[in-house]
Amino acid sequence: MNRKTLDHNHFMREAIRLARKGIGKTSPNPIVGAVIVRNGKIMGRGYHKKFGDWHAEINAIKDTNGNVKGATLYITLEPCCHYGKTPPCVETLIKERIGRVVVGTLDPNPRVNGKGIKTLRSKGIKVDVRILEDECRELNEHYFKFIKSGIPYVTVKYAQTLDGRIATKTGNSQWISSEALRTYTHRLRAVNDCIMVGVGTVIADDPQLTVRYAKGRNPLRIIVDSKLRIPLRSSVLKDNNSHLTTIATTSKAPARKVTAVKNLGAEVLVVKKDKNGGVSLRDLLRELGKRGITSVMVEGGSDIVTSLLKANLVDKMIILTAPKIMGKGLEAIGDLGVCKIKDAIKFSTFKTMRRGDDFVFVGTILKNT
Repeated sequence: MNRKTLDHNHFMREAIRLARKGIGKTSPNPIVGAVIVRNGKIMGRGYHKKFGDWHAEINAIKDTNGNVKGATLYITLEPCCHYGKTPPCVETLIKERIGRVVVGTLDPNPRVNGKGIKTLRSKGIKVDVRILEDECRELNEHYFKFIKSGIPYVTVKYAQTLDGRIATKTGNSQWISSEALRTYTHRLRAVNDCIMVGVGTVIADDPQLTVRYAKGRNPLRIIVDSKLRIPLRSSVLKDNNSHLTTIATTSKAPARKVTAVKNLGAEVLVVKKDKNGGVSLRDLLRELGKRGITSVMVEGGSDIVTSLLKANLVDKMIILTAPKIMGKGLEAIGDLGVCKIKDAIKFSTFKTMRRGDDFVFVGTILKNT
């Protein structure tokens, strides 16, 4: 690895560090970080702080003394070349006479996707591409999936015992994981656009599905409830965030119950039925995508997790495992129709870590082709 590559990696890592400051704040836009360098020293830093705000490269320019002519910009994602909430960033880079742009990864948005780089080069600006590309792509796994498919990135998260149980045979599940993992879970909630659970989880546990043990915004709450069985006294309907609650149901929902739920401030979203008469999860995800929701974290229960996995709709799994043995109880995942080991769900990448007494598995599912 030559000196130039080492320098590129050093400054791109700083841009990646800055980009992470925007996690959970920019959706449906990507998270992006940028630094401006002259003579081997950083003269400006910036990141995309929130949706609708200035983009990373503009904030980096604002952070300098105002003269960036001939300097090098390191940016985690290709600069935009179209009008949105803000003007095209490539126009500013050209106007400010930036000398070189080093890009982490291309933007898959069809309105960009190489066009920003092409425009910069056409104006005589040198461009280097795909520096620490894997790390830069990982920053925006939610955005990349959403922009390519129109469907949110789906993460399944649940806590289980060593023998794969998420509740006792009587339905008791609080608390399988440790308090340290509750903090971790709330951080995950804060960086996803919405949290999804089945109505069975609401009936059994009455969860709040808010961010309380970490900093961050409360996500939208989606309750999958084909017959609208949700108790009207549920926390997701009675707290101050009922406007963040959507009940995804079907035409089987009683009209009187629909009215009662709406009167509590929640939304009732009627979705097509699947072949079993339940909510079509694929159609629900499509509808969420139309609303600009780029990421969904599913927190249970077993039925909805199993259905999503069978339909090949899950992108990532986060499994919190407590060092406990429960024996007979509710299994984390039901029948997936797997009869041969070779047909088991596999992971393209995964990592494990320890939080308190518990273990965390984070894996990206290897998609069927």
